[in-house]
Amino acid sequence: MIPEQLKEIIDWDIVNWAKALDYWEENVDIKDKDYHCLELGAANGGLSLWLSLHNNKVLCTDLMEPKESARNIHKKYDCNANIEYAAMDAMNIPYESYFDIVAFKSILGGISQKGCNENKLKTLNEIHKALKPSGRLLFAENLEASLLHKVLRKRFGTPDWNYVKLDEIDYIFQSFKSISFTTAGFLGCLGRTEGQRNFLGRIDGHLEKLIPQKMHYILIGVAEK
Repeated sequence: MIPEQLKEIIDWDIVNWAKALDYWEENVDIKDKDYHCLELGAANGGLSLWLSLHNNKVLCTDLMEPKESARNIHKKYDCNANIEYAAMDAMNIPYESYFDIVAFKSILGGISQKGCNENKLKTLNEIHKALKPSGRLLFAENLEASLLHKVLRKRFGTPDWNYVKLDEIDYIFQSFKSISFTTAGFLGCLGRTEGQRNFLGRIDGHLEKLIPQKMHYILIGVAEK
């Protein structure tokens, strides 16, 4: 994948978050399957672009519809014919046993902000309902991570977000038949520019093998209905 495509798919801390694409492609065959896919919390529609580039049909959604930039990016890569757009609340998905693939990146912390833990479970139950039998959820989500991350988020970032904890994974994914996951990233999110984040992300490729998983800040996985 060319760097420009990868940037438009991942958008931020590309080195670390792009590990999700590698993990998903290693664990799910999505190429040329003509799957019906749903992206939740799409914003600029990066995952919709990725799914469409693999020749799947995609419904690209966000709470208030994806940004206009999503349509422009999809058109740039001649993917817009395979992508439709809609406003959709991830806690109230109006489909049942319809999608082969549902994908999201960094939505649970915002949906469950200000301590609304029940919204994580509700969102994942709605996704489970929307998937066909044996359908897959591809997810990449911010973890609670280390004390350093907690302090910096509270002071400079998203103090109201309710970050996913490793010890709640089994509970919030309880409706799924199986789940596999990995974790990634530590320093990458601390960079102030994408150049800095890329440099730190390359360090993370070595560092994350040496520090406890609970200190990583990205959760990447696949859940099967």
